[in-house]
Amino acid sequence: MDLTATWLWIRHGPTHAATLNGWTDVAADLSDAGALRWLNARIPADALVVASDLERASATADAFAGGRTRLPDTARLREINFGDWEGKTADQVSHTHPIEWRRFWADPTASGPPGGESWSALSDRTSEFVDETVLRYPGQTVAAVAHFGTILTQAMRAANAQYYNLLATPVLNLSVTRLSLDKGVWMLHEFSELSQTDE
Repeated sequence: MDLTATWLWIRHGPTHAATLNGWTDVAADLSDAGALRWLNARIPADALVVASDLERASATADAFAGGRTRLPDTARLREINFGDWEGKTADQVSHTHPIEWRRFWADPTASGPPGGESWSALSDRTSEFVDETVLRYPGQTVAAVAHFGTILTQAMRAANAQYYNLLATPVLNLSVTRLSLDKGVWMLHEFSELSQTDE
C-alpha cells in the first residue's frame, strides 16, 4: 500500500524549567497569544490533533485545537525518560553520574540514564505510534504536539540522519516541523518553523 501522510510536529510551549524534565509533568507557558494564533492559522482546519499526555504538551494542543478532531493524548509521544536524572540540573547529573552522563551524550542510542531509556527506545516507540496512526488515518494531516527529543527522532528519520547531525539543532517551543510520507518514504520539509510575531 502506497501510504501518504503529512505530520506537523509542534513543540509544546516553554516551561522555563532549568532541570531535566522528560516524564516529569511541568506546566507550559502559553501566554504568547500571537504564537498561538499563528499555530491556529498554520494548522489546516481538517487536521487531526494528537499530543503527548504530559501537561505541557496536552495543554498546548488544547490552546490551538479549536474545532479540529482531537485524538486521545498518548504516553507514546512523551519526551525521553531521564529516569534517575529527572528533576535534576545538568550540572547536578554531571557531578553525581559523570561516567554515565558522558556516555549518554557520546552515544545516546546505545545507553540511557539509570532507570530511564535510550534514544533508540524513544525513537522506536515514537515511530511505532506514527506508523500505526498513518495506517489508521491514511492520507490525513496530523498535528502532533510533543517534545524536543520526540520531534527530533522523526526529523532524523525523515532526513535519514544520525542523531549527532541534528542533536545540537534546537527544536524551538511552539515551532512547527513538517514531514510528509509519500510511497513509504518520509521527507523533511520545514524544521522548527516559528511564528515571526513580535507579541
